[in-house]
Amino acid sequence: MQTLEVKNLVKTFNISDAQRKSLGLESRKKTAVAGISFTAHSGEIFGLLGPNGAGKTTTMRMLATLIKPDSGDALYNDISAVTSPEKVRASLAFLTADLKLDIKSTASDMYDFFAELYHIPKERASKRKTKLFEQFGINEFAETKISKLSQGQKQKVSLVISVIHDPSFIIFDEPTNGLDIIASRDVRDFIIDMKNQGKCVIISTHLFDLVEKVCDRAAMIIDGKIVINDTLENLKQGKPLEDAFYEFYTEYKEKTDGEG
Repeated sequence: MQTLEVKNLVKTFNISDAQRKSLGLESRKKTAVAGISFTAHSGEIFGLLGPNGAGKTTTMRMLATLIKPDSGDALYNDISAVTSPEKVRASLAFLTADLKLDIKSTASDMYDFFAELYHIPKERASKRKTKLFEQFGINEFAETKISKLSQGQKQKVSLVISVIHDPSFIIFDEPTNGLDIIASRDVRDFIIDMKNQGKCVIISTHLFDLVEKVCDRAAMIIDGKIVINDTLENLKQGKPLEDAFYEFYTEYKEKTDGEG
């Protein structure tokens, strides 16, 4: 079984005086993530659900080894993301809306470039390319410049590139952001397919609908903290997930405002 164990991740950033004033902070240090912990396993989809600015993206970037936490760690089958990031990246896929594709290249060119980057043997890379391009309908625009592709088509290319090395752990930050309903459905189907292949899938999103459709378990994150972590059924408590979230959000804010 593949296991991701997240242990007490903390991350702060220095902000400008203008940002400090607008946020009503006394210090120029802003805590984006304040001690997040959870565990995710293979064959399931774990969701981080929260509003914009809650700390989801910072958490995902730490999990993807793009930034180092101030403290805490993420263990991928007991391999530390902090002390052994190169080993972690070999078994990890990370997809974000910020992923930049070379607009002068084609989808086929991009695939071949990343296959070489990951040192995938040519025969294996070719077979996987055929499978993935067919699965996502990329063949019809495989030789078209990236600059000419729609947002949905670009997202499909990004998805294929992110899993080119057949990783065990899949991390997607806001995977359906900016996509139309057709492209969003393709991405949802892909996420579920990764789960069915036995991958450990972690997604972050502010979309209740996406969590309800794909996640087995989810954690609600507010102000850089996880306020509840449970199965989707337990989180919903017989209500729509959106209603349940607002109840947890209101209770959390009342409690923290009272403590302040």
